[in-house]
Amino acid sequence: MAGATRSRLVEGDTSATDAVAGATVGLSAVLFALAVAAMFEWVSLTGTVAGVSTVTLLGGLLVGLGVAVSTFGLGSWFGYVETEPDASAGLIASVGAAVPWFVVGGGVVSQTLGFGTVGGVVGAVIAGGLGFVGTAVPREDVGSTVPLGALLAFVGAVFLTGTIGPAWLWDLGWEQQASITAEFLVPVATLFCALYGGWAAAKAYGRFGARGRHMGAYVLVYLNALSIVAFLFILIAFVVVQGLPGLLTGVRVGAGVGPQVFGSFELPVYVPFVMNGVALLNDFQGVLPAIVGTVWLVVGAVLFAVPLGVGAAVFLTEYAERGRFTQAVEVSTNGLWSTPSIVFGLFGFAFLVPRFGNRKSLLAGMLTLGFMLLPLVLITSREAMLSVPDEYRDASAALGVPKWQTIRSVVLPAALPGVVTGVILGVGRIAGETAPILLTMAGGTFVPGGQTVDVIGGFEFTGSPPFVANPELLQATSALPYQLYALITAGVGLGSNVSDPGGFRWATALVLLVVVLSFYAIGIGARYYFRQRLSHE
Repeated sequence: MAGATRSRLVEGDTSATDAVAGATVGLSAVLFALAVAAMFEWVSLTGTVAGVSTVTLLGGLLVGLGVAVSTFGLGSWFGYVETEPDASAGLIASVGAAVPWFVVGGGVVSQTLGFGTVGGVVGAVIAGGLGFVGTAVPREDVGSTVPLGALLAFVGAVFLTGTIGPAWLWDLGWEQQASITAEFLVPVATLFCALYGGWAAAKAYGRFGARGRHMGAYVLVYLNALSIVAFLFILIAFVVVQGLPGLLTGVRVGAGVGPQVFGSFELPVYVPFVMNGVALLNDFQGVLPAIVGTVWLVVGAVLFAVPLGVGAAVFLTEYAERGRFTQAVEVSTNGLWSTPSIVFGLFGFAFLVPRFGNRKSLLAGMLTLGFMLLPLVLITSREAMLSVPDEYRDASAALGVPKWQTIRSVVLPAALPGVVTGVILGVGRIAGETAPILLTMAGGTFVPGGQTVDVIGGFEFTGSPPFVANPELLQATSALPYQLYALITAGVGLGSNVSDPGGFRWATALVLLVVVLSFYAIGIGARYYFRQRLSHE
């Protein structure tokens, strides 16, 4: 359009105001990262960061963020910054601003001013009401920035003045002697203030209005996603750091140092913790029987649940008429998947164990976890089959292909990635379960003699039904989740492996994490393979 004019919202150049607003959003991200690091004690509240006390640094950054956010709002109000604000920040933003002021007001009145619980409630209501009115009544640029900027500056000032410092403690006065410490309050308060400040700064960067609301929502989503990813990596890193010394104790590398496999071939590496069991004559104790028990437990549960779950999904999706029966099955499967694992464990203990010689066994554990896995396999398989377009079935039927062949050659291949996804999620749950294993399979913390269960070599033919027997499946064995639970509750560390008595426990946790993630990796690889095959067909 020849006569069109370019508005400020579509200009390609970045002004100084935009740069400052973007830097403010970045400051909120830095505060968020520091809060996460302090929460997981990667940054000590009693220490320093770049030569500045941690609490002082957090307080100063919060004050700076609050002042910057408020300045943007007031600058828009007085016309120094070109924006397009709405008449009000809206109900959601008003409630969001009222909540932290409610908490801060209650805490200040009840604790700092000493007016007790009743006074704290009154103060909380007044502060929250002022926060709500201060956000809802003014124009969006002021309502979205000034109340939150004041909140950030107030919290930062509390940290800067030492009102809440590293040694701060709030005794709640309950019978359980509960208390809130600075190690908890300072990172959490900074975390939420960073979220509020980032949201307000992003709205200012987007010049308020619809674009500003979208940018504010994006910042909240990104910071929350970042926190989830950071928590995952911090959790894994923490377990690795704690468990690696115990896992690597006694490791040797060289020709012929490892155990023999495949006849006479000797492995060039020896890791006692994952290659040994527990025995009196061992120089280093290990968890090999528990690793093997965990693997066979998951394999048996998958072999039991997947064929039944996929078969039931095929029947419900392709053959059964939609009605009360299918609705009842849906409700039942959803209820079973939500059932606590201890209930499945009690079922296995009361129903399966008496039928397998009245003793705990690997087979009872496999079937119990298989029953736990079955509902999710059925749910995800059915949803995956329902997502296959009916055009695929109609095209196959038009060619005269029988229904079962259509299901086998068209529907199942198209639904297979979804089925594998369900199996991955289910395996991630059952591989770390403790209660069902405790009640149905585990005979002790450690397997006597450190022997691993030999399921494949245990099969033998008999002259009477069922003509095949496997005594190995009827033996009690150990698994990593139960062994870790037993070590923690018993306070056993097997300190001969590491100087820290808890090293054996952390190393066991690390091995369990590796085993579970390995199952995830196998499932993700299988899903990727089937998706690639489906996309090339």
